[in-house]
Amino acid sequence: MKRRWQRLAQAGLAAGALSLSALANAADTIKVGVLHSLSGTMAISESTLKDTVLMLVEEQNKKGGLLGKKLEPVVVDPASNWPLFAEKARELISKEKVDVIFGCWTSVSRKSVLPVVEELNGLLFYPVQYEGEESSKNVFYTGAAPNQQAIPAVDYLIDELGAERFVLAGTDYVYPRTTNKILEAYLKSKGVADEDIMINYTPFGHSDWQSIVSRIKEFGSQGKKTAVVSTINGDANVPFYKELGNQGIDAADIPVVAFSVGEQELSGVDTGPLVGHLAAWNYFQSVYTDENNSFIKQWHDYIGDSKRVTNDPMEATYIGFNMWAKAVEKAKSTDTDKVADAMIGITTTNLTGGTAVMNKNHHLSKPVLIGEIQDDGQFAVVWQTDGLVAGDAWSDFLPGSKDLIADWTKPINCGNYNSKTKTCGGQAAQ
Repeated sequence: MKRRWQRLAQAGLAAGALSLSALANAADTIKVGVLHSLSGTMAISESTLKDTVLMLVEEQNKKGGLLGKKLEPVVVDPASNWPLFAEKARELISKEKVDVIFGCWTSVSRKSVLPVVEELNGLLFYPVQYEGEESSKNVFYTGAAPNQQAIPAVDYLIDELGAERFVLAGTDYVYPRTTNKILEAYLKSKGVADEDIMINYTPFGHSDWQSIVSRIKEFGSQGKKTAVVSTINGDANVPFYKELGNQGIDAADIPVVAFSVGEQELSGVDTGPLVGHLAAWNYFQSVYTDENNSFIKQWHDYIGDSKRVTNDPMEATYIGFNMWAKAVEKAKSTDTDKVADAMIGITTTNLTGGTAVMNKNHHLSKPVLIGEIQDDGQFAVVWQTDGLVAGDAWSDFLPGSKDLIADWTKPINCGNYNSKTKTCGGQAAQ
């Protein structure tokens, strides 16, 4: 009996030692969640961002990691399934115990994840242009807000190209609908009549564009300069642009400016008929700087393919990752609240030159560029802002938003603070 108790005690000590060892090993790494679609309609865009995060993790580990610990990526596939984004985010935070998540592309996926990261006090870096009308203490928005993409693009169409009629064509979900609501109000404030604005939505993955493109062609044949503002997302862009070419829509007649088409999307399209059409972003691969050249080389070396392109959401991922790493070092912790506080005012180098700044509303200040499609699938920059543009979380052109500000510093500590009533209408820091 005595020997039996000794064996049980030894087994218990061994089990305890293994358990402590497992905890120690877990504590030896900083877990980085990667929440991007690797299958489904958005895989054409998001899978590249997964690889971008893995490349940045590898680079950081070569530098020694953070706080003396290696970074450990945890990759999941929400498969372009919006409710699944929430499930996978919960799994990353609750089960995998990640310290940060880099992920989402569409706004509907971000909206799905938002209540999860707020409930569990996680940290999400969102790297894609979006519709604004949001600021969360648990999210840092490194893509463009409407005033950093949509509004400057429309100004360019009016001021530089003389556009008088506008087709607002988008995928049917929150980002295009809200962005077009802002743009419709903005166009009307510029004197554009109702009959000179055509709005059309299509589902994700839409492939039959013949009748829609025919309507666009007809709309543009009324004697006024017409332009298309495209918030079409994902793999639906490929048949859309092909149909433009099929119907002979030339950029000189009806230019298209896209907010969701970059080098990655054009890599699957014969760009010959599309030369002259436009895109508005904060980054293009074609911009020549030492930082961008180094990033492109790093990407080609990592992916093992010198033909793979870079794009704006990759730069936004790069900026967000580097800012997060700086904030972790500044806070000397991966604790969400400490890192979030440390993020305000953090700067890092843009790939197109200059410096990105994280503002109190969890949005960046960065430049705006408009590029023209070339026959090699790259963009020639035809216009850019003189300096940095601060991202605006709340639109000045929507009645319910123009009085709202976001400020995650004391004494406000609120994502939608009404500057007139001096009240916080939503999530506030505790």
